[in-house]
Amino acid sequence: MLPTPRALLLDFGGVIVDSPRTYADEMMPGLVARVHQLIRGVLSEEEILAELRRADKLRDELRDNSSEHLELSHAQLWGELVADVWPEAAREAVLANAADLSYLWAMRPSWRLVEGMAGLLEWTLGIGMPVAVVSNTRCGRAHRDALDRLGVGSAIAAQIYSDEIGVCKPHPEMIWAAAREIDVPVSACWMVGDQVTKDIACARKAGAGGAILMASQPHPDADWTVADGHRLMALVSSS
Repeated sequence: MLPTPRALLLDFGGVIVDSPRTYADEMMPGLVARVHQLIRGVLSEEEILAELRRADKLRDELRDNSSEHLELSHAQLWGELVADVWPEAAREAVLANAADLSYLWAMRPSWRLVEGMAGLLEWTLGIGMPVAVVSNTRCGRAHRDALDRLGVGSAIAAQIYSDEIGVCKPHPEMIWAAAREIDVPVSACWMVGDQVTKDIACARKAGAGGAILMASQPHPDADWTVADGHRLMALVSSS
């Protein structure tokens, strides 16, 4: 039996929101066009796209292959990964706009609430159970704006984003920071995520009271698996 949670810690993508559109189709054209404009065409749009894909792969490798699980700042992402070998003027142009470019890279207008999540957040707010977002992202500001646009920002007590605290899941500090901010012991929190190697592993390392996977198929490393917000609320309310 899992301990009854006093708070929920929710991943962003795959738990609170999902998207019907693919990442490349939705975000890359606008981001590439903005970078092309900023660097005054020094690189072609095809070259910029290739550089963004290269940087994306390097970012994943740096985060996943290090025991420290450090997250890059916006300046590091653009200055050290994307534009590291660009002409100096082009590199300086993207560095000067690193925060806004990271926002464009992270934001997805097609994000929509996972089924049952609006009802869950209304319920937790009504019973006074704090909910925190614990998410790896290039830009937490984009996630905050999305939650407000979707009408659930006021139901979130705290939002912890990797680009803002300098580490990423599965580093336990992501969960520890959330628990501190909502003033609930980690052992009384359930972490809910959609990735075993990030969310469930983070919950175990941090000592969370529950490690819940949101997925279509169960996994032995998770305490429980739920398909959507409806089933998560049923699980929490019956605990």
